[in-house]
Amino acid sequence: MTSTDVRKDAEDSGPSGYAAARLRLLTEEARSGPPRRAALSELTDEWLSGLFAAAGEGLRGVSLVAVGGYGRGELSPRSDLDLLLLHDGSDSAGVAALADRLWYPVWDLGLALDHSVRTPSEARKVSGEDLKVQLGLLDARHLAGDLGLTAGLRTAVLADWRNQAPKRLPELQELCAERAERQGELQYLLEPDLKEARGGLRDATALRAVAASWLADAPREGLDDARRRLLDVRDALHLATGRATDRLALQEQDQVAAELGLLDADTLLRQVYEAARVVSYASDVTWREVGRVLRSRAVRPRLRAMLGGGKPAPERSPLAEGVVEQDGEVVLARAARPDRDPVLPLRAAAAAAQAGLPLSLHAVRRMAAAARPLPTPWPAEAREQLVTLLGSGRPTIEVWEALEAEGLITHLLPDWERVRCRPQRNAVHIWTVDRHLIETAVRASEFTRRVSRPDLLLVSALLHDIGKGWPGDHSVAGEIIAKDVAARIGFDRADVAVLATLVRHHLLLVDTATRRDLEDPATVRAVAEAVGTQSTLELLHALTESDALATGPAAWSSWRGSLVADLVKRVAAVLSGDAPEEPEAGAPTAEQERLAIEAFRTGGPVLSLRAQTEAPADAATEESPASPEGEPEPLGVELLIAVPDQPGVLPAVAGVLAMHRLTVRTAELRALDLPDGVDGTVLLLDWRVAAEYGSLPQAARLRADLVRALDGSLDITGRLAERDAAYPRRRGVLAPAARVTVHPTASRLATVIEVRAQDAPGLLHRLGRALEDAGVRVRSMHVSTLGSNAVDAFYVTTPEGVPLPGEAAASTARKLEEILRA
Repeated sequence: MTSTDVRKDAEDSGPSGYAAARLRLLTEEARSGPPRRAALSELTDEWLSGLFAAAGEGLRGVSLVAVGGYGRGELSPRSDLDLLLLHDGSDSAGVAALADRLWYPVWDLGLALDHSVRTPSEARKVSGEDLKVQLGLLDARHLAGDLGLTAGLRTAVLADWRNQAPKRLPELQELCAERAERQGELQYLLEPDLKEARGGLRDATALRAVAASWLADAPREGLDDARRRLLDVRDALHLATGRATDRLALQEQDQVAAELGLLDADTLLRQVYEAARVVSYASDVTWREVGRVLRSRAVRPRLRAMLGGGKPAPERSPLAEGVVEQDGEVVLARAARPDRDPVLPLRAAAAAAQAGLPLSLHAVRRMAAAARPLPTPWPAEAREQLVTLLGSGRPTIEVWEALEAEGLITHLLPDWERVRCRPQRNAVHIWTVDRHLIETAVRASEFTRRVSRPDLLLVSALLHDIGKGWPGDHSVAGEIIAKDVAARIGFDRADVAVLATLVRHHLLLVDTATRRDLEDPATVRAVAEAVGTQSTLELLHALTESDALATGPAAWSSWRGSLVADLVKRVAAVLSGDAPEEPEAGAPTAEQERLAIEAFRTGGPVLSLRAQTEAPADAATEESPASPEGEPEPLGVELLIAVPDQPGVLPAVAGVLAMHRLTVRTAELRALDLPDGVDGTVLLLDWRVAAEYGSLPQAARLRADLVRALDGSLDITGRLAERDAAYPRRRGVLAPAARVTVHPTASRLATVIEVRAQDAPGLLHRLGRALEDAGVRVRSMHVSTLGSNAVDAFYVTTPEGVPLPGEAAASTARKLEEILRA
């Protein structure tokens, strides 16, 4: 049907000609989507214009105006006709008669009509009082009659909207939020409302209104296509049901999918979810920009008055290497080079999530445009930043969505594409597969103090359903994928095996606890054999609860929790008896022995600072590329320190490192007896550290500060407090409470005190001071930082070198917890 056909049919025999033409258009298979909507709007325009011309002959100062969706030319098969009969007020009786001759033919055809009759001043007054009316008038389009009258109203309404934007946009945002609260999120619902749910057509229209205000604009990439896809689905829904509905009910999804030529209902939902995700992300970015602009407008006059004019430069606070905070967002530092720093997206994301701040759209797009593939396996920093991001709690979701919107997640984890926007046709699940995985990681972040390897817990949470979308049992398929992903992101063989076990058996505990007889020893033994070790059981218990809590309210209860806990207790009893002894220290290397002798000879600290790197450039492969200049990729710094045995070594060294902004990744402390012929003991500290902002301190300066710290002339605590006070506190992440545990039977030679806490600058310094104040001797320690989680084990004795008595150990643990809560 051509545009000429449209005009001819519209002119034929009034309503009946229009109805026949409309029916032919809607049943014409060759035309769908935007062309059909445009043709239907044109057909309706011609018909209504004909009605107006016939009924309004002789009337002046009157026009017929399409508003709302009809004004935008987006007529779906069962859409309302939104019409405004605009008049100058000179002939009210004539206008009333004209309205009757316009509205009744529409009703006679059974079409839904939303109509009003107003003067321009009345229209502006009502729009000023009713935000929904104002939004409809922003899309006003002339159909017939006095063009000048329509143009004048449109100009006035746009001017009103722009002048009132600082007041009306917050109202519009509140309206969108209230609607989202009622209708839910389109990108996750099994029976979504395409128009009213968050991320739906109403939100897309709201973004147009924001753009019309000239105050802010939405990200354009993909937005028009997302809107088109949602409109296409609504068209197909109207045709399939024969009703004016926007709710995509389960029983109609197959028919709608067929109408659109899609494979099945799951493919349909996935397309809907992808479109909704684009609209939702654009809304988040746009409303954040609106808030920023309105805040700056409110603050700017006061600042100018204080500063005497001029525009102050926005403050930039460093968060990580190449990453700063500016104006409430995380942006890239001016010196950042995304094209040469493949870890930057993960580092920026982790910093943003830890600070509880959004990633700026510009930063994400810049990183996506310049993204380099990470080497295989990933460098340690990349894996640690991923773990930090996953362990940041609720802020992780917004940051993850920002990365995903620009394709960075599938760039980093190609297997993610299979689960992205994948629906779950299960009444228990309230999320798509990918969102469920992130929700599970968020829940798991609350349990990081319950496990000795929080990094494995968080990564297993991210991967536990990664097999969904593949044929067969998703746990079996997921085990294979998890092995590959875990090896690729840099876990060693033992950790890969643990992660594969967790993914393979992530349903084992809850299925066994709720479906098997726990009194049967064979049941418990079968679980013990599948799990293998106490540490894996501990991880699986936390993963099971995280998975259930992230599924939905029907998936977990106190009853289920008690059954699983009972099973875990029984399995732990079977696996008991393998508590680790204090790790045997290997023989000192030649370098360690040299430093120890030098420290004993000089009576002061001696240190060695050495960078750890990837393989040299000539060893680089396609999977593990060298840096652009052919230089090795730095992984971290190994710091060896030898100090004559004396009180206060641990807090002094840890404090100096914190002062120099060196982040501790791992640390070992042990007493080293000197070679034969030399009577003395030296403490040897082996650290792996990383500079917070890229530049390493000089070894000579580190040693000078360490000497001063040991002799008491350097006030480390005061210096750290001054630095903390210099930066404003951010809302950041609400971390789980620290946990301090005594393991009295873990070693025959010492008492093991394990600390699980949120990593923070100066944490090890505070713990070391607390242990010194408690009068205990640190025989050895084993410190690890797993993402944002610190897991530190201290092997302590009395000054006489024997394990602590029970009450003394408990008292020391309480003191450490008090320090961590302060």
